[in-house]
Amino acid sequence: MSLPQTAAPPKPTVFLQPSWTRIYSSVIYSGETVTVRCEIQGGEGAQWTYEWRRGQVNIRPTSIKYTISRAKSHSGGYSCRGRRSSSWTEWSDITTLTVLPPPKPTVTLQPSWTQMYSGDRVTVRCEIQGVERAQWTYEWRRGQSSIHPTSSVYTITVTESDGGGYSCRGTRSSSWTEWSDITTLKVTVPIEPTVTLQPSWTQIYSGETVTVRCEIQGGEGAQWTYEWRPAKLSTPPTSNEYRITVTQSDSGGYSCRGRRDYVLTYWSNIRLTVSSKPKAELRADRTAVPVGGSVTLTCSVSPSSSSGWKYYWYRDGKSYEAVTNGETSVSEGGLYSCRGGRGEPVYYTEDSESVRIDTTVSNRPVVTLYPNWSEIYRGETITVRCEIHGGDTEWDYEWETNSTIKPPNQTEYRIRSATSSNSGNYRCKGRMKSSQHKTTEWSDSVTLTVSDNKPSPVLTVSPSWLSPGASVTLNCQVEHPSAGWSFYWYKVVPDLKTYNYKSSSYELLPDGSGTAQDSYIIHGQTHTAGYVCRAGRGDPEYHTDHSQPKFVWSADVHSAASLTVSPDRVQHFTSDSVSLTCEGNFTEWRVRKFSEDGQLYSVCRRMTGSTCNIYTSKSDTGVYWCESGSGEFSSAVNITVQNDGNGPILVSPVHPVTEGASVSLSCSLKTQKILSNVFFYHNDKLIQNDTRGELNISAVSKSDEGFYKCQYSGRESAQSWMSVKVTGPSSSPVWLMVGLVCGVSLIIILLLLLYRCRRSKYSCFTRSIQSESHSPGSSTNHGVNQDETHVYDSVHPGTNNLYESVMPVEDNRNGSDEHQDVTYALIELKNFEKKRKHHKPEQSAVYSEVKTGAAEDSLMYAEVKRPKKEKAKKKAGKSSPAADAAVYSEVTLGSFPGQ
Repeated sequence: MSLPQTAAPPKPTVFLQPSWTRIYSSVIYSGETVTVRCEIQGGEGAQWTYEWRRGQVNIRPTSIKYTISRAKSHSGGYSCRGRRSSSWTEWSDITTLTVLPPPKPTVTLQPSWTQMYSGDRVTVRCEIQGVERAQWTYEWRRGQSSIHPTSSVYTITVTESDGGGYSCRGTRSSSWTEWSDITTLKVTVPIEPTVTLQPSWTQIYSGETVTVRCEIQGGEGAQWTYEWRPAKLSTPPTSNEYRITVTQSDSGGYSCRGRRDYVLTYWSNIRLTVSSKPKAELRADRTAVPVGGSVTLTCSVSPSSSSGWKYYWYRDGKSYEAVTNGETSVSEGGLYSCRGGRGEPVYYTEDSESVRIDTTVSNRPVVTLYPNWSEIYRGETITVRCEIHGGDTEWDYEWETNSTIKPPNQTEYRIRSATSSNSGNYRCKGRMKSSQHKTTEWSDSVTLTVSDNKPSPVLTVSPSWLSPGASVTLNCQVEHPSAGWSFYWYKVVPDLKTYNYKSSSYELLPDGSGTAQDSYIIHGQTHTAGYVCRAGRGDPEYHTDHSQPKFVWSADVHSAASLTVSPDRVQHFTSDSVSLTCEGNFTEWRVRKFSEDGQLYSVCRRMTGSTCNIYTSKSDTGVYWCESGSGEFSSAVNITVQNDGNGPILVSPVHPVTEGASVSLSCSLKTQKILSNVFFYHNDKLIQNDTRGELNISAVSKSDEGFYKCQYSGRESAQSWMSVKVTGPSSSPVWLMVGLVCGVSLIIILLLLLYRCRRSKYSCFTRSIQSESHSPGSSTNHGVNQDETHVYDSVHPGTNNLYESVMPVEDNRNGSDEHQDVTYALIELKNFEKKRKHHKPEQSAVYSEVKTGAAEDSLMYAEVKRPKKEKAKKKAGKSSPAADAAVYSEVTLGSFPGQ
């Protein structure tokens, strides 16, 4: 009989308690307690004995469960089986138990700033990584003090007491995590410190020692420590002040704040500016101690805003005064300097520049200029001299000037070729060689002005139009005429290759070199000529430029060169064709014009032989003459161009009319050559209303000379000068009276007596040489015009004396140097014994005198002098009629006269 089959025992299962070990993969943390339980399904009522093993190693417990307290090294795979009687179950599946070290929590802040201001809200969180769903209880502390929250998160409104280091840990069952690392919360309270400097100077200099101080107002009772910025400080202080010896690299902003536990104040700032070491500046109100006075010295440190300075004074390198203010008075000479100092220890500036103070002696120098001209010109030589009078003291000299060139320290400064750089004020003083701190006062300043503009003299001639043989006065004017000028006089020799006088040669006039007078008289001028002058002065002599040429014009057609005009009239219409022909024994010619505006022009650059053809315009009005290639000047003529196309012109001759000749003047329109019912004027006086349109003068006399114009239909022509040329001796009314009284026979007797007297030993006539070559300052080889004969006669009815002077002028047409004699005849009707001086005019004499070309070039006047019966006064060594006894008849030329 077979045995009955029995069922196999059930397979046990291993469980862990508490329950979270099932959820989280049988993980517990070191120190926790866990219970291991072996359960056999369906065998609850049986009496089981249990066997355990961890891995392959049997362990002791035999009960259904056992507890592991403070687990540590109990990790492993646990299995079990049960036994009842002699029967064993299978081994259970392995249940793994893992024992880990407890996690370390982390404290975080939200927001994540570690520095909060009082009143901010912050969330503090304790985080345990990997076991978020575990049943943890939390413990918190700030510093070493426990605080109340037990959850993982809590929020606080920050106050000053909330500052500190926060940490947390978790507990589960009987197990605790480690404490987290400390997270520090700093609380800034609304306190702002004050940063100050000691000393409190706004300007600090390299090398000075300063104290930077942080002061917290209202927090004096608290135990503060201090933080400083910048971090460049090698050892940042924690006290409220620190001292530094600054360099320029220490310039910048400095900040501080206070710390007390975890409480901070605001930052406070100050800026520190460090400058390089300053240099003291020394000023003196004068450089010399006046006699019985003192000099004030002032020492300062720039900028003026820097403060706290005391000043130290030195004289001749030795300490002069103790610490004093920035100003002191000294009464003795020496070399003074100063420096500033401040702070503790004393910080010194650099020494100032030394200032020499002299003691003034009574001698005062004088600056003089040699020559003493108020203005000199570039290139001149002048000496500036310092003169000290009195005593035998030997001096060193010092000059002061604002010119760009400084004179050497000598008694005189010779400027050999002055420039504008030498212009300025010069003054000097002397220093005793025996005592270098004793000096004179400064002299008064003398101004030296050097002009870069070379002076150009201005030449004037009088008269500019002349009768042949008249005297011409040249006057040369320069700036500063009293400054020692000598004058040089030249005749112009034109160069036909150029069209101006700059390249012309200048021929020195006789006795015209370095004259002391600024005027020069040419006697017996007969022809047109040009003149220049220049001046010189100094040693070596400095010369001005030559003046602009000035001209003396003659209308005499009998000179070596002459100018003819075709048509032969002074006035022309615009657009007229006018030919200007140069005549004379020369091959080359050029025509010149002197215009109404005073400008000099060359008229024709291309001439047809010796003729220049022009088509007239208003600008052609002027004086014209010819110049030859050998330097001869022709006679000069006036040309006037009528600008009014509907107005008449006066037809009058260009050249002078010979006395006794006939002349016809007419009036013409541009469209009609012959007019009727024309009015003619002489010197603005109506002289004829001619139906024929002509003014005929059958025998011209000197009285016909003057300005003429015509009028037709209410329109006037321009006026022109008609000159009358006298060919024989003029007759005065007095001479005619004598002729009537004495008769022709008396004149014959007179001439015979004169002839005999001339040949006798004691001549009763005087020979006078009238050649230009023997006149002071006149040009050589120019004869007096043959046609001019002057007769001066004077009758003295009060004494029954008769003087007759006849001056026949030499004939020099052929260039002869032979001179003619001038003969004076004397007729004494009674009182032969009584002698009189011939040059002294008698009170009863009547003079008739005609002068051409007075002070102004365009002026002519006739003068009749009727002396009073009273005795004339003597003036300056010569006798003349009383001024108030003269009667003048004056004519002013509106255009250039004819002679």
